[in-house]
Amino acid sequence: MSRKEGMARALPVQDARIYPRGGLDVLSRAEVARLRDASSGGMHELLRRCALAVLTSGSASDDPRAASDLYPDFDIQVTQQDRGVLIDLVNAPAQAFVDGVIIKGIAELLYAVVRDLAYTAIELGPEYAAELESSEGITNAVFGLMRNARGLQPGDPNLVVCWGGHSIPRDEYLYTKQVGYELGLRGLDICTGCGPGAMKGPMKGATIAHAKQRKHPTRYIGITEPGIIAAESPNPIVNQLVIMPDIEKRLESFVRLGHGIIVFPGGVGTAEEILYLLGLLLQEENRDIPFPFILTGPTASAPYFEQIDQFIRLTLGDVAASRYEIIVADPEAVARRMSAGIRKVKEYRVAHKDSFYFNWSLSIPLDLQQPFVPTHEAMAALDLHHGRKPHELAADLRRAFSGIVAGNVKEDGLRRVEEFGPFRINGDRDIMQSLDALLRAFVEQRRMKISGDYKPCYEVVA
Repeated sequence: MSRKEGMARALPVQDARIYPRGGLDVLSRAEVARLRDASSGGMHELLRRCALAVLTSGSASDDPRAASDLYPDFDIQVTQQDRGVLIDLVNAPAQAFVDGVIIKGIAELLYAVVRDLAYTAIELGPEYAAELESSEGITNAVFGLMRNARGLQPGDPNLVVCWGGHSIPRDEYLYTKQVGYELGLRGLDICTGCGPGAMKGPMKGATIAHAKQRKHPTRYIGITEPGIIAAESPNPIVNQLVIMPDIEKRLESFVRLGHGIIVFPGGVGTAEEILYLLGLLLQEENRDIPFPFILTGPTASAPYFEQIDQFIRLTLGDVAASRYEIIVADPEAVARRMSAGIRKVKEYRVAHKDSFYFNWSLSIPLDLQQPFVPTHEAMAALDLHHGRKPHELAADLRRAFSGIVAGNVKEDGLRRVEEFGPFRINGDRDIMQSLDALLRAFVEQRRMKISGDYKPCYEVVA
């Protein structure tokens, strides 16, 4: 017996039967039957992996295969009753239970997994493929998913999206908590990628501030996607989990839902998010849309932002850099600037008769909405050269970072790299040199992975 098998067998497990609430408690028999068929068909393994990620919430590993290795006999079944849906868990991680009863927050996240994967399978299945070939159709799909997840709440704009790395040092994590605290004191809710590190810190800080201000209800929204949830299990503060079908719809959800974005230090995933937003803000159609965009971290992180800023200025120009503000070691200033920026967002939405809960005015071109599959051929074909329109170069740079994310923590990407070797990325010499320096800094600062030694899944070719 291997050491891994011994560890898996030694871990305590528990069977459970739970009745979902919140979006799955009032369904017709036909809807329950369709949900059951979807969960027992081709999406069952995906449902199993996502459910296991939720049940191991708080895990310190970012290896997408770790939970399955530790709990190889875990299974989940969705069955039908006249009262609605019943979820059976077999050999579930005991850490999700207290005195034999599943922790309420984990149960809610588990319901969200079933809800969102079933909605995707039922409402966005192959028969709807034609509707997802247009920009409007994709945006409508994002809206439908968010509405079904009850993530669209009428009310004054107050949702701040916080991006940043899952693998960050202690001082950066504490700083994200301080910023979250200042945001919470100003009545602002938090949306992140739902994982640990800079995705957890702002929520944790905001919980204290919200309690002081007696704010209720509070929203701690976590938006993820199936390829990454196993590597970045939801942190336990998330009270609204949404699983989008792919990274592009996840990114669109952030910018449609949020009223401003704060970026903390991170790795390639954070760089991908920065480039995605810049690619949108650099489009002529979005030039006048207010969107507060702040990069921030503690004093020790100043060189990190200097390097990010230099890379953006080299590749996309000073106009791109003018769309964000860098604030170092001043959580209160970050919160004040974000509050002021969101007030401008409200004024703009009122003047242009746009909703507060979904940013319909933002133009997102189809090529930024269509899923990018990071094969070796697709990564090598990226056009990373000067002379292109800035938003077009930003889109391909985003795809390059997205591919590295896949090679780092997504199961499909890991498998491709194991089979065919590292992704090869090529382009103009100065861009490649700057990209290589940025990636090397991420590796040296241990921003690529939490667990294990990092072996690059990419090769930069000048």
